[in-house]
Amino acid sequence: MSQPKVKRRVGKYEVGRTIGEGTFAKVKFARNSETGEPVAIKILDKEKVLKHKMAEQIKREIATMKLIKHPNVVRLYEVMGSKTKIFIVLEFVTGGELFDKIVNHGRMREDEARRYFQQLINAVDYCHSRGVYHRDLKPENLLLDAYGNLKVSDFGLSALSQQVRDDGLLHTTCGTPNYVAPEVLNDRGYDGATADLWSCGVILFVLLAGYLPFDDSNLMTLYKKISAAEFTCPPWLSLSAMKLISRILDPNPMTRITVPEILEDEWFKKDFKPPVFEEKDDTNLDDVEAVFKDSEEHHVTEKKEEEKPTAMNAFELISMSKGLNLGNLFEIEQRLNH
Repeated sequence: MSQPKVKRRVGKYEVGRTIGEGTFAKVKFARNSETGEPVAIKILDKEKVLKHKMAEQIKREIATMKLIKHPNVVRLYEVMGSKTKIFIVLEFVTGGELFDKIVNHGRMREDEARRYFQQLINAVDYCHSRGVYHRDLKPENLLLDAYGNLKVSDFGLSALSQQVRDDGLLHTTCGTPNYVAPEVLNDRGYDGATADLWSCGVILFVLLAGYLPFDDSNLMTLYKKISAAEFTCPPWLSLSAMKLISRILDPNPMTRITVPEILEDEWFKKDFKPPVFEEKDDTNLDDVEAVFKDSEEHHVTEKKEEEKPTAMNAFELISMSKGLNLGNLFEIEQRLNH
């Protein structure tokens, strides 16, 4: 006899299967019971993240992400809290990961790679212009929607693991070393914008070549290759594609190509369509405030048939703990279960 299915609800969302898992969070598929719309809910376990007083920073990060509305960036709809968890409700993207296309079909033709790269740069440009950096751009964060459009996930949220030191630069390396800029690996402090662009360059290389520009089973050798930007373009690349890649994969962040320069690049500009979207300023940040208020009225109820946890504001946990550290929280390898 199979067990009766337990339906789990969080507020107005009916929660289903797990679609991703990381150190600090699980991502579950869910459905808005009022609209029927599918969403992804990132569930943060308070127990695992209690370390530093980071409520203010998390609040800032989540509030910023709610303001980011771009066709090539995964939307953050709302945030809720219960006694033991924080729930971040995100756009559910159905088309899988961009890199699965390479795994299944091999490298891309230049026009196809260019279209994805243009969408990636659109997303990065939009976020950077609002002071939001990704700092961990890698294949797992590049998703496709049902129409084959690129959607970058975890924008702005991975900054939770960063510390800005007195020199005003970000420190601590994060991310997959293969995609990480030399200045990040050297930990001399770095600028989020130029580091993001380096990662975009590695991504473009992989789309066109079908393999990584920097790869070595020995980590020290890999670091050396990255620091020297030691890579070779495959012979089938057009000259203009090679030229662009070498301007992005410049180990010196001061001379590396910038977004405005990429937008002027001849290879990039071909068939470029600027993103079309409405800039509506109707974002409501009340829920972000609510999750951080120490009152019971703002909690969300988690319901299972057999148990009803006492609902409580996610950030009441601050008073019950020595503070909160959500370091590395959003740097989750969101490997979708295949």
